[in-house]
Formats: sequence, structure tokens, C-alpha cells
Amino acid sequence: MDVTLLRHATLLVELDGVRFLVDPMLSDAGANPPVENTPNQRRNPLVDLPDAVTDGDSALAHDAVLVTHRHTDHWDAWADAVDPSTPVFCNPADAEHFEADGLTDVRPVDGGETFEGVTLHRTPARHGHGDLAEAMAPVCGFVLDGTESLYIAGDTVWYDAVPETIDDHDPDAVVLNAGAAQFLEGEPITMTAEGVANVRDHVSDGTDVLAVHMDAINHCLLSRDDLREAVDDVAIPDDGETVTL
Repeated sequence: MDVTLLRHATLLVELDGVRFLVDPMLSDAGANPPVENTPNQRRNPLVDLPDAVTDGDSALAHDAVLVTHRHTDHWDAWADAVDPSTPVFCNPADAEHFEADGLTDVRPVDGGETFEGVTLHRTPARHGHGDLAEAMAPVCGFVLDGTESLYIAGDTVWYDAVPETIDDHDPDAVVLNAGAAQFLEGEPITMTAEGVANVRDHVSDGTDVLAVHMDAINHCLLSRDDLREAVDDVAIPDDGETVTL
């Protein structure tokens, strides 16, 4: 199983020969306005995609697309790489919106869906706390289950459903959206360094933990360097880096 971080939460996961493009945000740097009501008012994305992607390399070649939710930093400029007939797996609550985008093979994941030998399970996520989490919904994560298994937690904070998902599926690896995304008011809405450490401490021995979702969007205030200083035994890939699990 290979996991390549393209940028932010955009991943290419290769499992049992099947390539899943996850949460494609393919905009050029500065194409979008900053997330409002945040301390750092820079235009998004903060950085461009790696050269291997923009130079027309096969880095974006995929068999299916997986989208945890439709916020702009997870689903933007997708038409640059996603053919409308590509299978797109998503939260049932988002299905009609993808169809309105012109996609013709939308596959909402309710229980478990199987694609070319890999089973996809939708998992719960909480994008913040209290009323803010309700306003940021719907969001979800996914477990990809083949010869090995991968838990993509999506935009979530550490709460009871995260360790429950780990216990239920016992994944070989976990990808966390860190960055401690923050508004001027309220608590962070994605994983903090403490949340990442909680996951690392909860998983089984030998389970890999990867942290992404940093250094690309203006309200993600926890940087890779900050996280490296705060936690051990967590892979923190750079943009364009492939982690073989």
C-alpha cells in the first residue's frame, strides 16, 4: 500500500493495484480567497501542487475518486483531472451535489461498497465542536479494506468515534487531517498535535500513522515543523512524497 500526499488532504492511495484519488483540491496557488474569520488572511491554496503533477506526470492517474466532504479545500478544480464518468465514492448526503456537478457514476457509501476487490466503509467524523461542528457538517472518513487496510479519518477532531473506528477496523495505517484549523473564535476543527498523539497512542503496535492537511490553507495554523516537534512516531510527508506502508 502506497500513500502519496499531493497537497493538503489530496492523496493518491494505491492498494492492491487500485488507485484512489482522495479529496482532489487542484487549484493553483492563490486562486481562492482566504477562509474568513481566521488569524492568517492569505489567499488559498498557499502553495502550488508539486511539479510532478503540474508537469503532466501520471501522478494523478486513478481508478476512482474518494471525497470525504465538499469544502473547497477538498473538492476544487477537480475537472482538471477527474473525468465525469469516473466512479466517485462519497457521503450519501453529498451525492446529489456531485450529480449536479455533472458526474455520472456517483456511488454513495452507506454500509460497505466494493470496488475492484477493495471494500470501502464510511466512518463518522466531527469537524469541530458543538454548534460549529453542526455548521461544518456533513463530513465523513473512510476505511479502505483490501490485503491491507487504511483509515482515512477526514476532517475530524479527536472524539469517541475515532478510537471506536480504530477498534472496529484495526487498520494497518491511519491518515489524519491535522493542521489544527482554527477560526478566531472556538476550538480547532481538525486534529491538533494532541489529537494526533492520541491516535498514535491508541492504534495497535505496528500501525502506521500519517499526518497531512498542513501548510496549504490559511486557517491551518499547526505546521509540519510544529507537529514534528510535538509528536514522535508519526509520518509527516511533504507535498509529493510517497509513503510505502
